[in-house]
This record gives sequence, C-alpha cells and structure tokens, in this order.
Amino acid sequence: MQSQPIIDRREFRNALGAFTTGVTIITAVGTDGTRVGITANSFNSVSLEPPMVLWSLAKTARSLPVFSAAGNWAVHILSATQEALSDRFARSGQDKFAGLEVSPGIAGIPLLEGCAARLQCKTSFQYEGGDHVIFVGEVLAFERCDAPPLVFQGGRYALAARRESASLAEVPEGDPEASFGEDFLGYLLTRAHFQFLAYVRGLLERKGLTELEYFVLTVLNIRDGGTIEQLNARYAYTGYLATPQLAARLAERGMVNLEGSGDQTLCTLTPSGRELTLHLTAAVKAFESDLLGRFGDWDAVVLKNLLKRLILQTKPAALAKANTPES
Repeated sequence: MQSQPIIDRREFRNALGAFTTGVTIITAVGTDGTRVGITANSFNSVSLEPPMVLWSLAKTARSLPVFSAAGNWAVHILSATQEALSDRFARSGQDKFAGLEVSPGIAGIPLLEGCAARLQCKTSFQYEGGDHVIFVGEVLAFERCDAPPLVFQGGRYALAARRESASLAEVPEGDPEASFGEDFLGYLLTRAHFQFLAYVRGLLERKGLTELEYFVLTVLNIRDGGTIEQLNARYAYTGYLATPQLAARLAERGMVNLEGSGDQTLCTLTPSGRELTLHLTAAVKAFESDLLGRFGDWDAVVLKNLLKRLILQTKPAALAKANTPES
C-alpha cells in the first residue's frame, strides 16, 4: 500500500493564497434577533438557473449555530474602499454592527451599505466539508454597482483593475525613444505631471498667480499660519523655496497678512485670499473629477493607491533606509 504524501498545512495555505478571490461579508439574524456577520473569501457561484451561490464557515466559528439555524443570509461583495469593514467583521468578541448604517432585508437580514454587490439568499443545503460547513443558497434578490471590488491575494488585500493596453503611439515602433517613453517611469510621471499642470497654469495665469504663489496659498488653506521657514519645510519635496519677497507680493494683493521679518515672517490667509484659493481649488478638483471619470472607478482607485505607495517609497527616509547597506 502506498503511503499518502504529508501535506504541510502552512505551505498548502500559501499555495491557495496564489488564487485571487473577492472579499465578502455574510450576515444573518438569529431567532432571538441576534445579528451575526463574518468576513469570508470562500464565496462562489453555483448556478444561474436557478441562481445559487455557496460559501463556507469553519466548524469552530461562534456564529455557526446562528447561520445553521437561519433560513436566510446575505452576501455583501465588498468594494475597494471597505478594507476597514472587512477587518471589523474578521474580528470576534465585539458588536460588529455598532455605528454602521444597517437596513433590514428579507426575513430581517442585516444589510450593509456601500458594497460592490449585495445578494439576499435562502438556505437550500448545508454540507460538511472537512473542517468547514458549506452553505448553498438560492438568490432571492440582488443589487450591484460599478464600484471596484476589494480582492484578496497572497494573504493581503489587493486592488482589481480592468486591464487595457495603452500606448503613447507617438514615436515610430523600433525607434529607441519608443521603449524609453513607454517603459521609463520617470518620463511617464514627469509627462503626466506637466500635462496636468498645464491646465492649472492656465487658471493661475488668468488670476495673475505663479505656481509657487498658488502652492503657498493652498498650503495655508490646509493649515493656516506659518513662517516662511515652516512653509518651506512643509513642501521641501517640490524643490521650490518661498521667500519674504514672494510673501510681500501676496500681501500687496491682499491675499495674506504678514507679521515679523525674514524667514520668521508669519503668514496667514486673508478672507479674500482664502476665497480665491478655494475658487481655484474647486476648479482644479472639477478638472480632476472629469479626468478620473474617463478612467472609470476601478482604474481611478488603483491609480491613486499606486501613487500613494510611490510617494511613501520615495520619501527621503524611505530612500535612505533602502540604500543603507546591511550589516
């Protein structure tokens, strides 16, 4: 008789982690009115006719008796903005619904808001599958929106994006500059920055402002009050430096109030300066909204997340750590 190979549980889990899944929250209500909910990525479809889905729950789960007795439950397919909600329902020992906007569904199922999709189901079958119980249910009602879904891969959250090929298509194929433009991150970031900035410059020119003047005004609008030295410290990453002369020009136009002298000059926005800054910021935000609308919600979320990660990884402290030789 051949012996069965020994399966390393941790490595088996890592192997399964290579499969990308969506993230769901399953909710139900007990006969005594107790609301339960758990985060699960074991959700899957069974059939379209009739519409049926399944998910599984560990036999050790505290909520198993409620789900087993409940005739109905809801599957919430989470959107990319609901990581915190997923984490909340993955924990035990607390009122997971506290402070959340919850509405009653079929048979009183607690329904959560803001999901990419939501399915209300009635239990059709329950099966034992190893250390889990598999719930199969018929879908009685569902809702969906175009929000990008939250996904899970390799033991961590990820973002899903619709894959579309993109090419600048301005340099003939085969030309050395083609690969430089298409593949060089510095070129792509710089070009995107200046093309976006071209619109902002047009707005500023009509108001008689320079980019640096506008930047100082926006920094003060976010957190009013700061010396020239402090303002420069806040946006040192730009490579630009505010000067007492620049502050004086803004003061002459009635946009800021000044106290002190030199780099210790304290700058605060005037009401007219704040109004102008808000007007310009609103115009830039409208342009941004229109631009991201051409990407769609999926790609917009991915783009913002990647840019945030890039910013964190290129901060001086992060670069210094990355370049420090290991002992």
